[in-house]
Amino acid sequence: MESRSGTPAPAVTTAVAPPARPSPVRPGWRGAWHGVRPTERLCHVTGAVLVLSGLAHLVVFALDGGPWDGPVSWRKPVTFGLSFGLTLIAITWVTSYLRVGTRLRSALLVVFAADCVVEVGGITLQAWRRVPSHLNMETGFDTAVSMTLAVGGGVLVVLLTVFAVASFQIRPTGPLGMPLALRSGFAILLVALASGAAMIARGVVLTRTGHQEAAYHSTAPLKPLHGVSLHAVLVLPALAWLLSHTPWSYRTRRQVIQAAVGCYAAAVLGAGVWAALTW
Repeated sequence: MESRSGTPAPAVTTAVAPPARPSPVRPGWRGAWHGVRPTERLCHVTGAVLVLSGLAHLVVFALDGGPWDGPVSWRKPVTFGLSFGLTLIAITWVTSYLRVGTRLRSALLVVFAADCVVEVGGITLQAWRRVPSHLNMETGFDTAVSMTLAVGGGVLVVLLTVFAVASFQIRPTGPLGMPLALRSGFAILLVALASGAAMIARGVVLTRTGHQEAAYHSTAPLKPLHGVSLHAVLVLPALAWLLSHTPWSYRTRRQVIQAAVGCYAAAVLGAGVWAALTW
């Protein structure tokens, strides 16, 4: 097109906006669940069933009543169901940050899940039979259950120690603070394993020497230490994961994790001092 003067008119250009970038599609919880390995899915489901078992026996306790403390009570299937279920879920999750072979990790997790089921199942069975679950040598069946639980405890110690050693051999992956949280959690977990082994060892000695009632009550001083240190491997990594979803600076998040580790270690130390004074 030309102007009246004979010179071509400048071309009119229209600015075209670039196409909008599609927003990233974030998979929902169903997509994330389908992305979980079959072994991990099995362990998560098993842990959830154990937790539900503990909650169900809390209802049984509310309806049936009876003592909360002592070797024969509904407390044991409640606390063991909750503790083993949460621990199984936690170990399945946190070990995904460890640099362990896939096949080895899957095999260890399957054995760990089976052992958790055996422990909670034996304790629950004896609770319904209204007899002590641990250190009970009254009959042949009770002895078999008690020894099974003791052997299962030994298997737990071995498996969790393997994971703890792996966390210190090679630096774990994960967001800022996760390596410190994992290593601290596993280190404190070793305290729980040691205190549990000490409870079993002392109880067995008292039982073998004819002090059955004393054996049942001998574990009381170490129970707070065992309970507090058992769940550090869940609490500390969960805190690191939550902090990774905050807008806080790296420095602030690191300081929060370090403070949390210090507070948890102080709590374990306090429980340890109390156990030593009342042992």
